[in-house]
Amino acid sequence: MNIQDNVVSPSLLAAMNPAKETAKSGAAAAQDRFMTLLVTQMKNQDPLNPMDNAQVTSQLAQLSTVTGIDKMNTTLESLIGSFQSNQSLQAANMIGHGVLVPGASVALADGKGMLGVELAEPADNVLVTIRDVAGQLVHKIDMGSMKVGMQQLQWDGATDNGGAAANGQYTFEVTAMRGGEKVDATKLAFGKVDSVSTGAQGVKLNISGLGAVNFTDVRQIL
Repeated sequence: MNIQDNVVSPSLLAAMNPAKETAKSGAAAAQDRFMTLLVTQMKNQDPLNPMDNAQVTSQLAQLSTVTGIDKMNTTLESLIGSFQSNQSLQAANMIGHGVLVPGASVALADGKGMLGVELAEPADNVLVTIRDVAGQLVHKIDMGSMKVGMQQLQWDGATDNGGAAANGQYTFEVTAMRGGEKVDATKLAFGKVDSVSTGAQGVKLNISGLGAVNFTDVRQIL
């Protein structure tokens, strides 16, 4: 850069302050500005004190890095958009189907109630305890030993006192033991997919009685 009598070259000022904005933005615009400034500097450099080659090379390398990051971000955004579109199509095909998702509720209708249990490791004994909305014990189901993974369970509405539970919503708990120690157990609730919605949080399934559930939370489609 040539600075004589404390006056900056007009050509350099023009390069630093473009009169018109182009349609380019982001890394492309930054690259254009950088190259314009670099060429202007080289044209107006002091012959007795030329620019350092290593410094120019370093600046070019930094510009290349910024450009590469910008291109990578653009590619990632495109991939994310494509992935969400595919998820939406897959989720739409689930409308009307029953699914098992993490949850502790079970709906009983005409002596039929479905729920599920998912274990992180095998268990010697798995006990499911069903309660009414008031928290009162309704029925206990001894599932015995269970392998790692998921298992469906049908509740016929039977109660511990030998009667039949009324239609409605209930909650359940799962206790899994192995060698006297607890095993991590995930409770799975059943519901039918009514509709699908997409947003900033991704694809969600709107399930009767369970509300909006993340598409990725589905453990099984029935």
